[in-house]
Amino acid sequence: MARHIGIVGCSAPGAALCYETICIEGPSLLGKHQPHLEVSMHTQPFSEYMRHIENDDWKAVAELMLSSAEKLASIGTEFLVAPCNTIHLAFELATPRSPLPWLHIAEEVAREAKQLGYQRVALLGTKLLIESPVYPAKFGRAGVEYRLPVEHERERIDRFIFDELVYNKITPEARSYILEMVERLRKEGCDAVGMCCTELPLLLRATDTSLPLLDSTKILARAALKRAIQ
Repeated sequence: MARHIGIVGCSAPGAALCYETICIEGPSLLGKHQPHLEVSMHTQPFSEYMRHIENDDWKAVAELMLSSAEKLASIGTEFLVAPCNTIHLAFELATPRSPLPWLHIAEEVAREAKQLGYQRVALLGTKLLIESPVYPAKFGRAGVEYRLPVEHERERIDRFIFDELVYNKITPEARSYILEMVERLRKEGCDAVGMCCTELPLLLRATDTSLPLLDSTKILARAALKRAIQ
């Protein structure tokens, strides 16, 4: 039976990376099922998401997510993914009224960390996300420890994400700063890095760090591919 994945986009780089991963890795993961796979994406204006996020209006963020969900459902998508970690703060507000089921990005990352046997994961992302229960709840349920950047590091990462990465701007300063922070967290016992912002893969590559990277965008995309053949 045909499977149709719906992508609810927020920032352009994150949505594009998710779409690209599904399209590129689909043939090897799905094999003969690949010809039957469809992918559709809908995005509301990023500026609208940011306006509501900055106003701490998560009900309005949920409405944007639901609007995309309804449009994607109307063209036959069967389940949804949102390759933006931060808007998962509105996940519980959106999904009860959604016309389609969703995969949860933090749940998929926690599951991957557990399956790979990591003991303590450094979680990097926007300040709002990292200080929310989104990832801690899922990692706690999976039985995997985690560590967060300290306050001033969270603020600096936040600026890099919203001032640079969401606009596909990559700077040596941002890469150097985050690599130094990863090294500090490694010394605190972390054995992997959770890239809990779908723009961070633009900045960090597996060969850059002494720790393995858990790329939330690719993990979510791969989970969608596996769901598509269930």
